[in-house]
Amino acid sequence: MNYIGSKHTLSSFLKDAIIDTVGNDLSNLVFCDLFAGTGSVGRTFKPLVKQVIANDVEFYSYVLNRNYIGNHQSLIYEERLSFLNNLKESEGFIFQNYSENGNEGRLYFSAENGKKIDAIRQQIEIWKNADEITEDNYYFLLASLIESADKVANTASVYGAYLKKIKKSAQKEMILKPALFTLNSNKNLVFNADSNTLIKKIKGDILYLDPPYNERQYGSNYHLLNTIAKYDYFEPQGKTGLRAYYRSNYCKKNEVKNSFEELIKNANFKYVFLSYNNEGLMAEEEVQRIMSSYGKYSLKTTNYQRFKADKTESRNHKATSTVEYLHILKK
Repeated sequence: MNYIGSKHTLSSFLKDAIIDTVGNDLSNLVFCDLFAGTGSVGRTFKPLVKQVIANDVEFYSYVLNRNYIGNHQSLIYEERLSFLNNLKESEGFIFQNYSENGNEGRLYFSAENGKKIDAIRQQIEIWKNADEITEDNYYFLLASLIESADKVANTASVYGAYLKKIKKSAQKEMILKPALFTLNSNKNLVFNADSNTLIKKIKGDILYLDPPYNERQYGSNYHLLNTIAKYDYFEPQGKTGLRAYYRSNYCKKNEVKNSFEELIKNANFKYVFLSYNNEGLMAEEEVQRIMSSYGKYSLKTTNYQRFKADKTESRNHKATSTVEYLHILKK
C-alpha cells in the first residue's frame, strides 16, 4: 500500500538502530508498535521477538495488523479467494456512494470495481455471521480486500480526494490477492485503541512510536478504507463522502507536546524509540527535553527520500529529501 509516513523503506535503519541499542538477541523481548499504521515495523520484528503488541486507532489499520501481526498459523484460503473473485457484482454501499455511475457521482472506483468490492465485502460478512470462517480467516480476507481495493483506487495515493477521470490503473479489474503473513509460533496482541489510553494497560521491553507528524488526520486521509473495513451504513458527508473520524491530538499543535509527555511518562517499557522528522509539529529540542526527563536520551538520524502524493492522472509521487530522527530513551 502507498501510505503516508510508511516506514517500509526505513525498516533496515530502524532494525539496526534498535539492535545496536538493545542487543542482538531479541528473542525473549516484547516489542510494541503503538501507532502501527500498515504494520511494516511490527512485521519486521515479528520473527525476531517473543511477542509483538500492535495498535492503531484506525479500524482499517487494526484489520491489517490483526492479519499481519495477529495471524501466525497457516490458513486454507485458496478456494474461498477463488469464490470471492468470481462473485456476481453487487450495487451496494461502495458502488452507490463512491463509484463511477453511482448515485453520488464520486469517482473513487470504477463502476465494476465498486460493485465487486461490495459483493466481496458482503460475502465475507455472510460467512462470518454464519460461523463459516474463523476470526483469523475473517481478518485475512478483510486485509486482502483492503489492499486489493487500494491498488485500483482512483486517487493520488490518499482518499482526501478522487481524480476527475478514471485513470488507467483504476480501470483494471480488481483481483483479490492474499495478504500473506509471516508464520511462527508466537501469539501476538493487536489493539484498536487510543495510544495514550492503551499505554497504561500494557508493558514490555521495546516501545516503538511513530505518531502523526503534522496536522493531516489519518481518519480523513483514509476514510474510505475504514468504510470498506467496517461496512457500516451512514450518511457520507460532502464532496468526498467523509465519515465521522477520530481526531488525534498528535495532529494538533497545541496538544501534541502534552500528549507526548503523558505517553512517555506512562510507558512501562525499558526502551522507547520515537520516529519523527524535521518537519514535525514538535521540534527536535522539545522531544529531547521531554524524553530526557525520564531517563538516558540519545539520537540517531538518517536522510531519505520521502514521497508526497502528486494529484495527476498517474499515481506518481514527488520525492522530497528529509531527515528522519530516531529519538531513543532508556528509562
